[in-house]
Amino acid sequence: MSLGFAAGVMLSASFFSLIMPAIEAAGEMYGEGAIPAIVAVIGILTGMALVALLNETLPHEHFSTGREGPDAVALRQIWLFVIAITIHNFPEGMAVGVGFGAHGLAGGMPLALGIGLQNLPEGLAVAVALLGEGYSRVKSWGIAALTGLIEPVGGALGAGLISISEPFLPWGLAFAAGAMLYVISHEIIPETHRSGHQNKATLGLAIGLVVMLFLDVWLG
Repeated sequence: MSLGFAAGVMLSASFFSLIMPAIEAAGEMYGEGAIPAIVAVIGILTGMALVALLNETLPHEHFSTGREGPDAVALRQIWLFVIAITIHNFPEGMAVGVGFGAHGLAGGMPLALGIGLQNLPEGLAVAVALLGEGYSRVKSWGIAALTGLIEPVGGALGAGLISISEPFLPWGLAFAAGAMLYVISHEIIPETHRSGHQNKATLGLAIGLVVMLFLDVWLG
């Protein structure tokens, strides 16, 4: 249910906080017509392609689906988990950074709150899963916390790119959305539905989606 909540927040943020503002920004730059939609389409697909490339080239491991990517016999299982969570968290941080870089507090605060909310149950899920794998409480907590540190890196990158080049704004918003959509479809939803928990996962997704929608409308 926690991971479903995370997926709902990310899904809502992708559309209401990133894709729609991307189309609006592209419309202001290029006028009405097909060009704003083309910008959004290219940005989304590029973001998805980049995360897909990382997913295929970096060895990592999921709790339910097992190992993915190149052969990683030399890497300890714990580091494979860390890489998996890093691939997951980077697009989230980038999305928050893009939001702040594009529209200041009004654009970034809903994303920051929404992503922050979903990071709490997500981090708990990681720590509990590591406990189940036999790691100590201290190590499980430490790894769950450390994997979140990639988000400020992604945030700084996203905010920096948008601040330096205003024409990059619609592309950056759509790119961040595409990266998160890939994570939702390829990583989170399959994990939550694999062991017969699809009803709880769907309930969590619905709650996360409407919570993020409310935050975006209220604060944005």
